[in-house]
Amino acid sequence: MSAPAIQFIDLAAQQAKIRTKIDAAIARVLDHGQYIMGPEVREFEAQLEDYTGAAHALACANGTDALAVVLMAWGVGPGHAVFVPSFTYVASAEVAGMLGATPFFVDVHEETFNIDPASFEKAIGEAKEQGLEASVVVPVDLFGQPADAPAIQKIADAHGIKVMVDAAQSFGAALHNKRVGTWGHATTTSFFPAKPLGCYGDGGAIFTNDDELANVINSIRLHGKGSEKYDNIRIGMNSRLDTIQAAILKEKLAIFPEEVIARDRVAARYTQALKDVARTPKLMDGATSVWAQYTLIVENRDAVQAKCKEAGVPTMVYYPMALSQQTGYKHYPAVSGGTPVSDSLSGRVLSLPMHPYLGEEEQEYIIKVACDSL
Repeated sequence: MSAPAIQFIDLAAQQAKIRTKIDAAIARVLDHGQYIMGPEVREFEAQLEDYTGAAHALACANGTDALAVVLMAWGVGPGHAVFVPSFTYVASAEVAGMLGATPFFVDVHEETFNIDPASFEKAIGEAKEQGLEASVVVPVDLFGQPADAPAIQKIADAHGIKVMVDAAQSFGAALHNKRVGTWGHATTTSFFPAKPLGCYGDGGAIFTNDDELANVINSIRLHGKGSEKYDNIRIGMNSRLDTIQAAILKEKLAIFPEEVIARDRVAARYTQALKDVARTPKLMDGATSVWAQYTLIVENRDAVQAKCKEAGVPTMVYYPMALSQQTGYKHYPAVSGGTPVSDSLSGRVLSLPMHPYLGEEEQEYIIKVACDSL
């Protein structure tokens, strides 16, 4: 079998499918000229609310800002512990440190890659012993599958801790028939181009069912404004989704449900073919995934990755170093005993090409190469 031209994420195929609609959507924005907070922004927010079932969806400039805005709305700062899984992207912890709070690292489950509730619960007492106020936990829905939100929420509620779900990779997934966006006290997501729902630049959103919190978030993303434009009632930031990106996202959201189905089909083919030669992803009972990445656990990653590259199959490693080991973060506290699962996963995970336009012939070639490499 000759090697087809394989993309790790094929944004061009999606664009070709809806290019005419994208061009028309951008043209409408150019015609009305409301480039910031134009009508498409609120229309897109309403569509997000309808899709997720959340009472409020507030668009912002990017997924990192989304995290920061929520923490700011809760008054998180010096002396507060923000519990973050060590196996995730830096943004999940970065925002806590940026606000002067203390990222406190906890471990994850090997099967789901998501936060281990037992590790989180253990860390709460240890944070208090260190003189920190246990303030917020950030369950990250890694690779597209929701974290165990009910278990996390139960522990958090018992200790008066806020739950901010980091759904940068899981928008479109569900847990126990509840869509991502309706778990926790607030949920954030990212519309970075490579995400399952991505724009052609940066973008993000915040979801909540709390009316008061939504009002504060809206103020913070607009420089802390009050009822009058120039009466700024709190410290805020400039974090707005621009109108052109909202117009693009509206067109992408229209085809998103069928893309989620296609992603699931691609994942099922991978799992069926690779389950006997590698550790394939496992879903919790009651969970769906949008498969932001399809990630294997392999013991000889460097060799497998090299063979795949030689055969024209792109692969990626998310993430090669746990947060608690990174230079800018290793001075922050972690749960006693460290985060051994996170540390181990960082040396063994390998993601294969995943997108809704991955054809069966291409995928058969990827599977053959992967099987020969493992």
